[in-house]
Amino acid sequence: MTAAPVAPELAVTGLTVRFAGLTALDDVGFTVTPGSMHALIGPNGAGKSTCFNVLSGVYRAAAGSVRLGGTELTGLPPHRIAALGVARTFQNLALSPRLSTADNLMLGRHRLTRAGFVACGLRLPAARREERRHRARVAEIAEFVGVAEHLDRPVGLLPYGVQKRVELARALCLEPRVLLLDEPVAGMNAPERRAMAAVLRQVRASLGISILLVEHDMDLVARLADEVTVLDFGRRIATGTPAAVRRDPQVIRAYLGTPRTATAGAAETVGTTDTAGTADTVETAGAAGAADTAGTADTAAGIAGAAGTAGTAAGADGAAGIAGTAARTADTAGTADAATGTDRTADTAGSAGAAGTADTVGTASRTAGAAGADGTGGTAGAGASGEVDEAAGASAAAGEGEQR
Repeated sequence: MTAAPVAPELAVTGLTVRFAGLTALDDVGFTVTPGSMHALIGPNGAGKSTCFNVLSGVYRAAAGSVRLGGTELTGLPPHRIAALGVARTFQNLALSPRLSTADNLMLGRHRLTRAGFVACGLRLPAARREERRHRARVAEIAEFVGVAEHLDRPVGLLPYGVQKRVELARALCLEPRVLLLDEPVAGMNAPERRAMAAVLRQVRASLGISILLVEHDMDLVARLADEVTVLDFGRRIATGTPAAVRRDPQVIRAYLGTPRTATAGAAETVGTTDTAGTADTVETAGAAGAADTAGTADTAAGIAGAAGTAGTAAGADGAAGIAGTAARTADTAGTADAATGTDRTADTAGSAGAAGTADTVGTASRTAGAAGADGTGGTAGAGASGEVDEAAGASAAAGEGEQR
């Protein structure tokens, strides 16, 4: 089979495609060197078919450049791009099922036909000679691809794997310099895949055509491709040889995902433990403060009782007055200490409790001292002394309340 003309370089630079608010391709770039097979791979939805549609003129790019040799392809209609030597196959079959295999392949010769509409319609000699040449070339290509025995059969009656090879043969009938293959072995069984892989090797070796291949079969890509570009969510994440790309961490992550690590769980556990510990500490401190307050009140009450006993030894009236004063002083001190323990933090509550205890002890001691002095003075002035002491005790208690 005759080799195609030398293929120019296909260079894609900064290609961006948007559909309303969705960015299908984001600054994608790669280069297909002349005569090489370049694979474009990625998970479903990565933007591979969108890239093909831009290269063949079906979609318009929002930004970027596609150059075939020195010709800018961006913005050209599909028939102009086909005339420049860019042919493609489709992910889903795009054949005419009621036409024969030969007639489907003749569609690929359309851009090479020179006879006009009138000459072909009237079956003029020039048109008939040209048709014979094209049909001879179609038979040659069909033999090369392995579908020659099906030339007279309707394509719709052929097995799926054979129809995929017919579509490849139709693209080759265009005599392309660059061939775009969109999942050429999708849906095939193992023997059909092997047959298609053998044809692709022959195309590359015999015709010298540059091939851009989109495929999910990684084994096929590894066997055939010279270089691989990987897309994920419309962005290029890796470019290199098949072996290097298969080891790339970003490629592995794109296909297999990222496993969850134990770091996040450990952080959550530590945080919970710290919080619980803080709560326990606060609760313990609160309990300590309450204990301090209760102890202070009990101490004050005991001292008041001791003061009352001392007052009884001094005299009946004086003892009654002194005991009442000591009891009121103890109540006042206990109330102040309880309020202090409630309003302040655990540590402050403990300090306030200690201070309250000291103040209460001092008050009770002063009261006891007054009681002893009144007892030494004698029983004769016991009634009057009790009234005076009671008034003095009330004044003292009022002073302490203001001081606190």
